[in-house]
Amino acid sequence: MKIRVILTTLIVLSAALVTNAQTVEKKSLSIDGAKKVIAGAVAYAKKNNAPGGVIAVVDEGGNLMALERLDGTFAAGANISIGKARTAVLFKRPTKAFEDIIKNGRTAMVALPDAYFTPLQGGVPITIDGQIVGGVGVSGAASAQQDEELAMAGANVFAEAKVSDATPTVLFFDAKQVSTSFSTGAALLDGSDRNYMVHTSRRDKPGLAEVHTLDTDIIYVMQGTATIVTGGTAVDAKEIAPNEIRGSRIEGGVTRQLSKGQVIIVPNNTAHWFKEVNGEFLYYTIKVR
Repeated sequence: MKIRVILTTLIVLSAALVTNAQTVEKKSLSIDGAKKVIAGAVAYAKKNNAPGGVIAVVDEGGNLMALERLDGTFAAGANISIGKARTAVLFKRPTKAFEDIIKNGRTAMVALPDAYFTPLQGGVPITIDGQIVGGVGVSGAASAQQDEELAMAGANVFAEAKVSDATPTVLFFDAKQVSTSFSTGAALLDGSDRNYMVHTSRRDKPGLAEVHTLDTDIIYVMQGTATIVTGGTAVDAKEIAPNEIRGSRIEGGVTRQLSKGQVIIVPNNTAHWFKEVNGEFLYYTIKVR
Protein backbone atom coordinates (compact mmCIF):
# COMPACT_ATOMS: atom_id res chain seq x y z
CA MET A 1 0.00 0.00 0.00
CA LYS A 2 2.78 2.42 0.96
CA ILE A 3 4.65 1.57 -2.23
CA ARG A 4 1.51 2.29 -4.27
CA VAL A 5 1.04 5.68 -2.60
CA ILE A 6 4.69 6.59 -3.18
CA LEU A 7 4.46 5.57 -6.85
CA THR A 8 1.25 7.57 -7.30
CA THR A 9 2.88 10.63 -5.69
CA LEU A 10 5.91 10.31 -7.95
CA ILE A 11 3.70 10.09 -11.04
CA VAL A 12 1.76 13.22 -10.02
CA LEU A 13 4.98 15.13 -9.32
CA SER A 14 6.48 14.02 -12.63
CA ALA A 15 3.39 15.15 -14.50
CA ALA A 16 3.54 18.51 -12.74
CA LEU A 17 7.20 18.93 -13.65
CA VAL A 18 6.51 18.08 -17.30
CA THR A 19 3.62 20.55 -17.38
CA ASN A 20 5.77 23.29 -15.87
CA ALA A 21 8.54 22.57 -18.38
CA GLN A 22 6.08 22.98 -21.25
CA THR A 23 4.69 26.33 -20.13
CA VAL A 24 6.20 29.77 -19.71
CA GLU A 25 5.17 32.77 -17.72
CA LYS A 26 3.62 35.22 -20.18
CA LYS A 27 3.28 38.97 -19.74
CA SER A 28 0.21 40.79 -21.02
CA LEU A 29 -0.84 44.39 -21.45
CA SER A 30 -3.77 45.58 -19.37
CA ILE A 31 -6.13 48.45 -20.16
CA ASP A 32 -4.40 50.50 -17.45
CA GLY A 33 -1.08 49.67 -19.12
CA ALA A 34 -2.39 50.80 -22.51
CA LYS A 35 -3.56 54.07 -20.97
CA LYS A 36 -0.13 54.51 -19.41
CA VAL A 37 1.48 54.12 -22.85
CA ILE A 38 -0.80 56.81 -24.27
CA ALA A 39 -0.10 59.10 -21.31
CA GLY A 40 3.64 58.74 -21.93
CA ALA A 41 3.25 59.66 -25.60
CA VAL A 42 0.94 62.59 -24.82
CA ALA A 43 3.38 63.93 -22.22
CA TYR A 44 6.19 63.81 -24.76
CA ALA A 45 3.99 65.52 -27.38
CA LYS A 46 3.16 68.38 -24.99
CA LYS A 47 6.76 68.81 -23.92
CA ASN A 48 7.94 69.00 -27.51
CA ASN A 49 4.97 71.05 -28.78
CA ALA A 50 3.88 68.42 -31.26
CA PRO A 51 1.14 69.94 -33.45
CA GLY A 52 -1.11 66.89 -33.31
CA GLY A 53 -1.18 63.13 -33.57
CA VAL A 54 -3.26 60.04 -32.94
CA ILE A 55 -1.84 57.46 -30.53
CA ALA A 56 -3.11 53.89 -30.81
CA VAL A 57 -2.25 50.93 -28.58
CA VAL A 58 -2.92 47.30 -29.52
CA ASP A 59 -2.43 44.03 -27.66
CA GLU A 60 -0.06 41.24 -28.74
CA GLY A 61 -2.63 40.01 -31.26
CA GLY A 62 -2.98 43.43 -32.90
CA ASN A 63 -6.39 44.19 -31.36
CA LEU A 64 -7.08 47.82 -30.48
CA MET A 65 -7.02 48.54 -26.74
CA ALA A 66 -6.89 52.34 -26.51
CA LEU A 67 -6.71 55.35 -28.77
CA GLU A 68 -6.36 59.09 -28.23
CA ARG A 69 -6.55 61.83 -30.83
CA LEU A 70 -4.78 65.11 -30.09
CA ASP A 71 -6.28 68.40 -31.25
CA GLY A 72 -5.47 69.38 -34.81
CA THR A 73 -4.92 65.86 -36.18
CA PHE A 74 -6.26 64.89 -39.60
CA ALA A 75 -9.17 62.45 -39.65
CA ALA A 76 -7.34 59.53 -41.29
CA GLY A 77 -4.72 59.55 -38.52
CA ALA A 78 -6.69 57.10 -36.39
CA ASN A 79 -6.72 54.28 -38.94
CA ILE A 80 -3.08 54.88 -39.87
CA SER A 81 -1.89 54.84 -36.25
CA ILE A 82 -3.77 51.60 -35.59
CA GLY A 83 -2.17 50.06 -38.68
CA LYS A 84 1.30 51.11 -37.51
CA ALA A 85 0.75 49.66 -34.03
CA ARG A 86 -0.61 46.39 -35.44
CA THR A 87 2.32 46.04 -37.86
CA ALA A 88 4.88 46.67 -35.11
CA VAL A 89 3.50 43.97 -32.82
CA LEU A 90 2.63 41.33 -35.44
CA PHE A 91 6.05 41.57 -37.08
CA LYS A 92 7.87 42.34 -33.79
CA ARG A 93 9.81 45.21 -35.32
CA PRO A 94 9.49 48.99 -35.55
CA THR A 95 7.62 49.97 -38.72
CA LYS A 96 10.50 52.21 -39.81
CA ALA A 97 12.41 49.03 -40.68
CA PHE A 98 9.80 48.11 -43.31
CA GLU A 99 9.63 51.62 -44.73
CA ASP A 100 13.41 51.51 -45.18
CA ILE A 101 13.28 48.06 -46.81
CA ILE A 102 10.71 49.27 -49.35
CA LYS A 103 12.69 52.45 -50.01
CA ASN A 104 15.71 50.27 -50.73
CA GLY A 105 13.87 48.46 -53.51
CA ARG A 106 11.94 45.56 -52.04
CA THR A 107 8.61 46.92 -53.27
CA ALA A 108 6.95 43.48 -53.27
CA MET A 109 6.29 43.98 -49.56
CA VAL A 110 3.57 46.53 -50.34
CA ALA A 111 1.48 43.63 -51.65
CA LEU A 112 0.88 42.41 -48.09
CA PRO A 113 -2.73 42.93 -46.90
CA ASP A 114 -3.41 46.42 -45.51
CA ALA A 115 -5.15 44.85 -42.51
CA TYR A 116 -1.82 43.50 -41.29
CA PHE A 117 0.80 45.77 -42.81
CA THR A 118 1.28 49.54 -42.62
CA PRO A 119 4.95 50.13 -43.53
CA LEU A 120 5.12 53.74 -42.32
CA GLN A 121 7.46 55.07 -39.64
CA GLY A 122 5.76 55.56 -36.27
CA GLY A 123 4.96 52.06 -34.98
CA VAL A 124 6.92 50.48 -32.12
CA PRO A 125 6.53 47.19 -30.19
CA ILE A 126 5.79 47.48 -26.46
CA THR A 127 8.10 45.28 -24.38
CA ILE A 128 7.89 44.28 -20.72
CA ASP A 129 10.73 42.26 -19.19
CA GLY A 130 11.93 41.24 -22.63
CA GLN A 131 8.50 40.08 -23.88
CA ILE A 132 6.54 41.90 -26.59
CA VAL A 133 3.08 42.52 -25.16
CA GLY A 134 1.62 44.98 -27.64
CA GLY A 135 2.33 47.80 -30.03
CA VAL A 136 1.91 51.57 -30.18
CA GLY A 137 1.43 53.59 -33.34
CA VAL A 138 1.38 57.34 -33.90
CA SER A 139 0.29 59.31 -36.95
CA GLY A 140 -0.22 63.03 -37.57
CA ALA A 141 2.65 64.64 -35.65
CA ALA A 142 4.98 67.21 -37.26
CA SER A 143 6.95 64.57 -39.19
CA ALA A 144 7.44 60.82 -39.58
CA GLN A 145 10.38 61.07 -37.18
CA GLN A 146 8.24 62.81 -34.57
CA ASP A 147 5.55 60.12 -35.02
CA GLU A 148 8.21 57.58 -34.06
CA GLU A 149 9.51 59.69 -31.16
CA LEU A 150 6.01 59.88 -29.65
CA ALA A 151 5.55 56.12 -30.12
CA MET A 152 8.89 55.41 -28.46
CA ALA A 153 8.03 57.68 -25.55
CA GLY A 154 4.85 55.68 -25.03
CA ALA A 155 6.49 52.27 -25.43
CA ASN A 156 9.28 53.18 -23.01
CA VAL A 157 7.03 53.85 -20.03
CA PHE A 158 7.65 50.24 -18.97
CA ALA A 159 11.40 50.52 -19.48
CA GLU A 160 11.85 53.28 -16.92
CA ALA A 161 14.62 53.00 -14.41
CA LYS A 162 14.26 50.72 -11.40
CA VAL A 163 14.72 52.90 -8.35
CA SER A 164 16.31 51.50 -5.22
CA ASP A 165 14.22 52.10 -2.09
CA ALA A 166 17.34 52.88 -0.09
CA THR A 167 18.73 55.36 -2.62
CA PRO A 168 15.74 56.88 -4.47
CA THR A 169 17.92 59.20 -6.57
CA VAL A 170 19.85 56.32 -8.17
CA LEU A 171 18.57 55.10 -11.55
CA PHE A 172 19.29 51.54 -12.68
CA PHE A 173 18.65 49.85 -16.05
CA ASP A 174 19.16 46.11 -16.38
CA ALA A 175 20.68 44.47 -19.45
CA LYS A 176 17.31 43.49 -20.94
CA GLN A 177 16.03 47.07 -20.76
CA VAL A 178 19.15 48.41 -22.44
CA SER A 179 19.16 45.72 -25.15
CA THR A 180 15.47 46.26 -25.91
CA SER A 181 15.96 50.00 -26.08
CA PHE A 182 18.91 49.63 -28.48
CA SER A 183 16.89 47.29 -30.73
CA THR A 184 14.43 50.09 -31.47
CA GLY A 185 16.75 53.06 -31.09
CA ALA A 186 14.70 54.56 -28.29
CA ALA A 187 14.99 57.00 -25.41
CA LEU A 188 16.22 55.02 -22.42
CA LEU A 189 15.35 57.96 -20.16
CA ASP A 190 13.12 60.68 -21.62
CA GLY A 191 14.09 63.25 -19.01
CA SER A 192 10.66 64.88 -18.89
CA ASP A 193 11.36 66.04 -15.34
CA ARG A 194 15.13 66.50 -15.75
CA ASN A 195 17.52 68.65 -17.76
CA TYR A 196 18.95 65.63 -19.59
CA MET A 197 17.88 62.65 -21.68
CA VAL A 198 19.56 59.33 -22.43
CA HIS A 199 19.01 57.80 -25.87
CA THR A 200 20.08 54.32 -26.95
CA SER A 201 20.56 55.39 -30.56
CA ARG A 202 20.69 53.06 -33.55
CA ARG A 203 21.51 53.83 -37.19
CA ASP A 204 21.99 51.69 -40.28
CA LYS A 205 22.15 54.47 -42.87
CA PRO A 206 23.04 58.17 -43.17
CA GLY A 207 20.74 60.75 -41.62
CA LEU A 208 19.76 64.38 -42.00
CA ALA A 209 21.84 67.29 -40.81
CA GLU A 210 20.66 68.25 -37.33
CA VAL A 211 20.80 71.35 -35.17
CA HIS A 212 19.48 71.30 -31.60
CA THR A 213 19.13 74.86 -30.37
CA LEU A 214 18.80 73.79 -26.72
CA ASP A 215 20.42 70.36 -26.38
CA THR A 216 24.10 69.49 -26.22
CA ASP A 217 24.71 65.92 -27.48
CA ILE A 218 27.25 63.70 -25.75
CA ILE A 219 27.78 60.67 -27.99
CA TYR A 220 29.49 57.44 -26.89
CA VAL A 221 29.96 54.80 -29.58
CA MET A 222 29.11 51.23 -28.58
CA GLN A 223 29.27 49.35 -31.90
CA GLY A 224 30.06 49.93 -35.57
CA THR A 225 31.64 52.78 -37.50
CA ALA A 226 30.31 55.98 -39.03
CA THR A 227 31.40 59.27 -40.56
CA ILE A 228 30.15 62.40 -38.80
CA VAL A 229 30.42 66.01 -39.95
CA THR A 230 30.17 68.75 -37.32
CA GLY A 231 30.02 72.51 -37.66
CA GLY A 232 29.56 74.23 -40.99
CA THR A 233 26.13 75.15 -42.32
CA ALA A 234 23.05 72.95 -42.66
CA VAL A 235 21.72 73.08 -46.23
CA ASP A 236 17.93 73.41 -46.83
CA ALA A 237 17.51 73.92 -43.08
CA LYS A 238 13.93 73.81 -41.76
CA GLU A 239 12.51 73.89 -38.24
CA ILE A 240 10.59 70.63 -37.90
CA ALA A 241 9.67 71.22 -34.26
CA PRO A 242 10.44 73.87 -31.65
CA ASN A 243 14.22 74.07 -31.13
CA GLU A 244 14.83 71.31 -33.71
CA ILE A 245 16.23 72.06 -37.17
CA ARG A 246 16.93 69.59 -39.98
CA GLY A 247 18.72 69.95 -43.30
CA SER A 248 19.68 67.75 -46.25
CA ARG A 249 23.44 67.93 -45.59
CA ILE A 250 26.24 70.15 -44.24
CA GLU A 251 28.51 72.43 -46.19
CA GLY A 252 31.90 73.00 -44.58
CA GLY A 253 32.46 71.59 -41.12
CA VAL A 254 34.88 68.99 -39.81
CA THR A 255 34.69 65.33 -40.84
CA ARG A 256 35.58 62.56 -38.35
CA GLN A 257 35.44 58.77 -38.33
CA LEU A 258 33.66 57.32 -35.28
CA SER A 259 34.24 53.82 -33.92
CA LYS A 260 33.68 51.80 -30.75
CA GLY A 261 34.78 53.45 -27.52
CA GLN A 262 35.00 56.99 -28.86
CA VAL A 263 33.17 60.00 -27.44
CA ILE A 264 32.20 63.19 -29.23
CA ILE A 265 30.43 66.20 -27.67
CA VAL A 266 28.34 68.40 -29.96
CA PRO A 267 27.33 71.71 -28.32
CA ASN A 268 23.84 73.11 -28.84
CA ASN A 269 23.35 75.23 -31.98
CA THR A 270 26.08 73.20 -33.72
CA ALA A 271 25.17 71.44 -36.97
CA HIS A 272 26.04 67.73 -37.11
CA TRP A 273 25.40 65.07 -39.73
CA PHE A 274 25.96 61.32 -39.91
CA LYS A 275 27.20 61.35 -43.50
CA GLU A 276 28.05 57.65 -43.77
CA VAL A 277 27.11 54.63 -41.65
CA ASN A 278 28.74 51.23 -42.08
CA GLY A 279 26.38 48.45 -41.04
CA GLU A 280 24.67 48.68 -37.65
CA PHE A 281 25.87 51.66 -35.63
CA LEU A 282 24.90 51.78 -31.93
CA TYR A 283 25.68 54.67 -29.62
CA TYR A 284 24.50 56.38 -26.47
CA THR A 285 23.36 59.97 -26.84
CA ILE A 286 23.06 61.99 -23.65
CA LYS A 287 21.19 65.23 -24.30
CA VAL A 288 21.87 67.98 -21.79
CA ARG A 289 20.13 71.34 -21.51
